[in-house]
Amino acid sequence: MTNQFSRFFLALSFLTVWVSQVNAQGSSTLEIMKADVLLGANGFERLIGDVEMRNQNSLIYCDSAHFYRATNKARLFGNVRIVDQEDPVKTTSAYAEYDGNIKLAKLRNNVVFTNQETTLYTDYLDYDRDQNIAYYYNDGKVVDSVNVLTSEKGKYEVSIERITFENDVVLVNPDYTMRTNDLVYMTIPKTAETKGLTNLVSKEGNTLDAQNGSFYDTQKKQFRFFDGIVETETSRVKAIELFYDENLAYYEGKEEVQVLNKEREVEIFGDVGKYWEERKYSLVYGNALVRRYFEKDTLYMTSDSLISQDNEIDSAKFLLAFRSVNLVKSDLSGKADSLVYNYNDSSIQLFRDPVMWNQKSQISSDSMTFYIEQETLDRVYLKDNAFIITQDTILNFNQMKGRKMMGYFQDGQINQMDIDGNGESLYFVLESDTVSQGANKTLSATIKLKFKDGAIQRVNYGIKPDGRFIPFQNLDDENSKLSGFNWRFEEKPDMATIFRWRTPKEIDLRAKNLFNIPEVEIRLPTEKEIENEMKKRGYRPLKMVFN
Repeated sequence: MTNQFSRFFLALSFLTVWVSQVNAQGSSTLEIMKADVLLGANGFERLIGDVEMRNQNSLIYCDSAHFYRATNKARLFGNVRIVDQEDPVKTTSAYAEYDGNIKLAKLRNNVVFTNQETTLYTDYLDYDRDQNIAYYYNDGKVVDSVNVLTSEKGKYEVSIERITFENDVVLVNPDYTMRTNDLVYMTIPKTAETKGLTNLVSKEGNTLDAQNGSFYDTQKKQFRFFDGIVETETSRVKAIELFYDENLAYYEGKEEVQVLNKEREVEIFGDVGKYWEERKYSLVYGNALVRRYFEKDTLYMTSDSLISQDNEIDSAKFLLAFRSVNLVKSDLSGKADSLVYNYNDSSIQLFRDPVMWNQKSQISSDSMTFYIEQETLDRVYLKDNAFIITQDTILNFNQMKGRKMMGYFQDGQINQMDIDGNGESLYFVLESDTVSQGANKTLSATIKLKFKDGAIQRVNYGIKPDGRFIPFQNLDDENSKLSGFNWRFEEKPDMATIFRWRTPKEIDLRAKNLFNIPEVEIRLPTEKEIENEMKKRGYRPLKMVFN
């Protein structure tokens, strides 16, 4: 009898719903489509077993429901499913509350929100069917064909395929893992944009960090970082705007570019930089600067443009510098139009009006090559129109010139100079290093000079030298200088010259990194917990006795 009454009551309810549908097509009213049992209760109707309801184009399924007809709301229990008949959106949960007036579903416990290839998992989801937006508040996970993203809070705008993640965001991809606190992910075409601090680690262990956000195309594997750093086992690249194409292993940086070659201990700075990782080839231009690190010293070099090439073959490792070249080292300064630095033999070749200064000596020629061994100057080769000028203790200019020269250094100072071809020398003879007696001027095919403390100590000439002594009283501007003499010490670059060209901004290697923040929060025990633990260990508090 009871079952017959229930079936009669349920049929009557469906008839009532059908009549209301005829009278109010397209309304936001929640409709009961079917249920095994429908019972009346105080203020609501109970739907039990295989429940199906409808709200416009949304079908709602569950094991049982409480339907509040007056307010057009329902509470849904067990195996809740909400299916959109127009959009490919499907939602499931253990429990939900549905407001038909505003088309809002509040789903709780084991929530699964599916839109084609994208699935959202959470325990607390509000789904605004009117705006087609889903919100979660206490941890969620989004999975698609490429990525897995998790965060504390999120918003899924289904119509435009955009998901916004907030707080403790983690993106896991087959090739990398990324952490940030603010990320916008487009499910089509699978791009991710972050704001603020962003840290990424690739499966190879390379890191990509950005202080001011980033943009990723996860399918093309192209990344754009703002105030970003990319670090590998052999290199580190930084820029205010840094682009990286993982497929091409190509980097491009703009503003405050820094490229560090860890193996060569060479760091390059500039306004714009490009780096091809597989070729180990980089191009940097715009007030470019090089720092070559030695154990006890650092070599600085400026130029308009720089090209660096590393290679498995030693002879193919080099650094090219073009225009406005300046060199500064503790025992060396120089300038030229262009330069080649060969890594394999630590040689520096300078071209087009090069000039170098060492202590009180000035060296110039059409081209020159310096060799550095054990971090100090070892020798220099000067080719065509070679000219050396040194100052003695009373600032006279001792001069040597020739077609070619080979100079040798000891403890960073010129120790010996060999002139080969059309040799000429003019050096002043001093008495007690304080009074000039005159100058020796000599022509010889070859000349060998020995130096001590930067001053000429001994001169050996080749066969049949032609020389003469010029007394002090007969010296004038013409005979006290060899042809081609040009003292350019005021052009000598120093560290002030380097920093006027570019002052390097050092990277903060201790900057905040989200991978370094412990995932487990350490909670201090309460006083009650401490007291209970002490009791377990046999401790009893002393009772205070008052007389």
